[in-house]
Amino acid sequence: MRVLLIGSNGYLGRFVADRLLADPAVQLTALGRGDDADVRFDLATGSPGALTRFLDAVHPGVVVNCAGTTRGGARELTRHNTVAVATVCEALRRSGCGARLVQVGCSAEYGPSQPGSSTAEDAVPRPGGPYGVSKLAATELVLGSGLDAVVLRVFSPAGPGTPAGSPLGRLAEAMRRAMQSGDGELRLGGLGAQRDFIDVRDVARAVHAASLSAAQGVINIGSGRAVRLRDAAATLARVAGYGGALHELDAPPGALRPTIGHPRGEVLGHRADALGHHRPDPLGHRGDRTDGEHPAPVAYPYPDGCGSWQQADVRTARDRLGWRPRIALEESLADIWMEAACRI
Repeated sequence: MRVLLIGSNGYLGRFVADRLLADPAVQLTALGRGDDADVRFDLATGSPGALTRFLDAVHPGVVVNCAGTTRGGARELTRHNTVAVATVCEALRRSGCGARLVQVGCSAEYGPSQPGSSTAEDAVPRPGGPYGVSKLAATELVLGSGLDAVVLRVFSPAGPGTPAGSPLGRLAEAMRRAMQSGDGELRLGGLGAQRDFIDVRDVARAVHAASLSAAQGVINIGSGRAVRLRDAAATLARVAGYGGALHELDAPPGALRPTIGHPRGEVLGHRADALGHHRPDPLGHRGDRTDGEHPAPVAYPYPDGCGSWQQADVRTARDRLGWRPRIALEESLADIWMEAACRI
């Protein structure tokens, strides 16, 4: 089976490439903007005609699109997440290869959901930010293209390669800096959000399964279980062997801010915030001080525009792809910590 993988050098794409290369029946060609791609092509600026000619020459049976961006303003997000997919769809329509399209979408397309609920594929999407809007527009282009296509809506990926700027990446980096400098207290914000974390290697397995299946439409890829970020932080501290106190900045008004991990930590005159920046505290105040003279810094909201809760209904993936998640969040967090701990 000839597979054309677009975006093989990205966070998800690298693991999808590894999974596909492990299948001896797959002949893989990588297309992307980087020098490590077999063929260099920028979907945001390249023409559908040029991509059509390449498709006719290579004649893949499956095209997997992992390309896109999570950063930038609305214009950049639209170019790389929406216009790029429009180029892929148009090129496939013009080509004679008849390839199946596997598009990697994201849970930000759904937007906020009711706490305690599981979001199924028939939920009405209401993205809460430009990133989700750009990805939802791409999904609609794929679904309306008339192609043999499936969109995998990936929830919150985790595991090796997690970007340092992501919420879990920031947690690991903040903890590394605290341990490196001997801080006995770590002050963290934005821990109230609950997300459905799914290991990136399980995502790659799902892409592989979708490539081999005849399933069409939208399919959720998640663990099926929402985890509060403060619980992920506590697990990360245990994995890292961090013996200090983790103070949560944004507990509900009027409530005591919980201390995560050890109830007491050594006060060393420095405090680490959610981004891992260490700021001198000449008065040596504890991280949970909230009076008017020494207010706590503003917490960082979870950046995907999905509010306080997201949890996937993953029955469709089980029924139509024969896929289930295999890797527990603790293993994903251990891999994130291993990479963070190796940074200089």
